Amino acid sequence: KSGLDPGGAWHAWGMACLKAGNLTSAREKFNRCLKPPMDLNQLNHGSRLVQDVIQYLESTVKPVLITDDDYFATLRELEATLRTRSLSLEMMCEGKIQHNSYYQECLFYLHSYGTNLAIISFYMRHDCMREALLHLLNKESPSEVFIEGIFIPSYESGKLHMLENLLETIDPGLESWGVYLIAACKYLQRKNYYHILYELQQFMKDHVRAAMTCIRFFTHGAKSYTELGGKQMWLLKIKDHLKVYLQEVSRSSGRKKMAFTFRKKMSATDVSRHINTVDLQMEVTKFLHQCESSGTSQMTDSSLPTLFGNNNMKMDVACKVILEGKNIEEGFGIAFRVLQDFQLEATEVYSKVAKQLVKQQKYSEIQQLLKCVNESGVAAKNDGDNIILNCLNEFKNIPAEDLDNLIQDMDSDENKIQAYVMCNKLRSAYLVAVRQEKARAVQLVQHVRQLAESSGDHVVKAICAQWL
Repeated sequence: KSGLDPGGAWHAWGMACLKAGNLTSAREKFNRCLKPPMDLNQLNHGSRLVQDVIQYLESTVKPVLITDDDYFATLRELEATLRTRSLSLEMMCEGKIQHNSYYQECLFYLHSYGTNLAIISFYMRHDCMREALLHLLNKESPSEVFIEGIFIPSYESGKLHMLENLLETIDPGLESWGVYLIAACKYLQRKNYYHILYELQQFMKDHVRAAMTCIRFFTHGAKSYTELGGKQMWLLKIKDHLKVYLQEVSRSSGRKKMAFTFRKKMSATDVSRHINTVDLQMEVTKFLHQCESSGTSQMTDSSLPTLFGNNNMKMDVACKVILEGKNIEEGFGIAFRVLQDFQLEATEVYSKVAKQLVKQQKYSEIQQLLKCVNESGVAAKNDGDNIILNCLNEFKNIPAEDLDNLIQDMDSDENKIQAYVMCNKLRSAYLVAVRQEKARAVQLVQHVRQLAESSGDHVVKAICAQWL
């Protein structure tokens, strides 16, 4: 009469029937106020009313006493339960759920009014993981339901291995679980749970991604190559994963193509290249670890470069290797291989090293660097000269004698003149200029005279004028 919503009354009446143990009447009353969700895959456990019913039924652990009068009613209930959506006999759990009518009642309400997540969570709470997985597959639920309902509860309760075994039992090739497994990996990566991620990738036989996770274990948080020296086992594991992947690729290429849809693919050439990178990183790690242990290490960069970074980082590795040995020659071979393997800009690296040596006042080692560059067999004609020119920006800090020695080591007279001009040594520039072929000498001396005039060096200006 008052036009109020009768839903609350029906719900209260249904709960009263439940508490009195009259399950059939309760269903009838709840049917008037409970509605199935609009979207079965929404990430919640359905309406509050349904959750109250399930909560009460789950908390009622007393066995249901069946009197003779109720016998046929109970059989009818069981029949109705078995008719509910997707609840087939093969999905019935062994043990208490199968035999306790209160649990059967839960399933009736969940299948009639609950979300897929609510059904799956119910199975998981009662140790029916297989049923939870089959329900997920039958309903083709999205991966979020798998993560929330099955995956998180499994690893939080230490049942990840059990989950993996069941996934494999239901589908030995794991193909039907591909979408869910990839989603689980992404979730673990977002959460920074890399150890669980690595375990899952190994189970998935996703060797390329497992190798990438090992790279993170190797590089993450290391502050020195001494620390990296203690983490070399991860480099061996990277190699193992890549080698196994290569074997699998070569095995499957002979036969019909295997549908590894969710596992990361990579060409054999790329895999071999990565294995080569790992070998080189092992060599770098051993060398720099040794340098740090013997105390020859000089550089104190805050970031620790490895060969798994971008090209700039690889160039930093090459610089570090050259600079940290007992002398330039000791690390040059490894650095040269890094430059060759990754086709890096060698002159840029050598110039960086030369500038560092100027800062460290190791001028004789710059000459040793030039010797190594020239003997490497791939240096262009002017490489050595360019290295010296690049480090002359710091000329104010270089003692005169060392500066002269460096410029004298240059091959091209033109470059020597440019170097002397950079260092304001105009007299020395003049002396080299006049040794050139007549026409070129005139141009160079005129250039030196102009510079002398603008810098106010009257002596050199007069000498140039006299020669001209």
